[in-house]
Amino acid sequence: MLRSAHFAAVILSCVIAGSSAAADEQWVVYSGGDGPGAGKHVVLVSGDEEYRSEEALPQLGKILAVRHGFKCTVLFPIDPETGAIHPDTNNNIPGLEALDSADLMIIATRFRNLPDEQMQHIVDYVESGRPIIGMRTATHAFNLSGESSFQRYHWQSKEWDGGFGRQVLGETWISHHGHHKHESTRGIVADGMEDHPIVRGCDDIWGPTDVYGVRLPLPGDSQPLILGQVLEGMSPEDKPVENEKNDPMMPVAWIKSWEAPNGETARIFTTTMGAATDLKSEGLRRLLVNAAYWCVGLEDEIPEEADVDFVGEYDPTEYGFGGAKEGVMPAAHAL
Repeated sequence: MLRSAHFAAVILSCVIAGSSAAADEQWVVYSGGDGPGAGKHVVLVSGDEEYRSEEALPQLGKILAVRHGFKCTVLFPIDPETGAIHPDTNNNIPGLEALDSADLMIIATRFRNLPDEQMQHIVDYVESGRPIIGMRTATHAFNLSGESSFQRYHWQSKEWDGGFGRQVLGETWISHHGHHKHESTRGIVADGMEDHPIVRGCDDIWGPTDVYGVRLPLPGDSQPLILGQVLEGMSPEDKPVENEKNDPMMPVAWIKSWEAPNGETARIFTTTMGAATDLKSEGLRRLLVNAAYWCVGLEDEIPEEADVDFVGEYDPTEYGFGGAKEGVMPAAHAL
């Protein structure tokens, strides 16, 4: 135990020493250390007005770096006048060029209207056929103006049915299936998927966000991993509702492939869970960490119970519009 504690301390010190987030920088980097993820670069793209992705993704990045060795770069929506994180700024996510060297993109944006020069890095990544994890509102990640060169990525694209959400991740925004802020979600492993490496050790998944509606069956080769059982209230002890909302249950996590224009085939994992408060669920954190391993081809390295303990304090803000903390600089998320 003492040797394990010493090893963990050494890894943490290495990550801290290799992390960067100077006061004037607009993103944070956790350099990682030893571990199965060593040598892999994960870029986490936050930017939504409601579910506090600007809090969730730094914590997920810290877990991936400190506990598993991945280098993680976390990007934020930035107010260009103040340099502070500002989720309502929907047209500015600095640092997207980090995707040029990424092995995995984790995206949790909502209705972003990015300029072409920023959007180009996302499009280049997606169309290179590299893997993607989409969280919560990533199904409707982009709400691009008519002047955008990348209208096909728009969440209601007619050129590319359902845009990035449906074409790449497997679904676009449809509905709140559970009663928003009244009915929470219990994650249930889908029949036949109990032995899939992504669900390993994910015995207890719960989140205060509601189940999203999807069109069934999901398109292409999508395979549901976790179904969302709608609960009567906002506690994990609440009973399932006894109505059509659980008959059938909607998928809240699935895997699929994405055939890129260059002929490469990417692994895709999507979950409609993933608010900052959802990450308080150990089972959900483990699902996301396992998915990162799987996406980059390290499924044989997924442990029976991946270490997903929080790195530092984690007290997420409740989700809701207008609830973001003001004046937070990216450096506040440095290790």
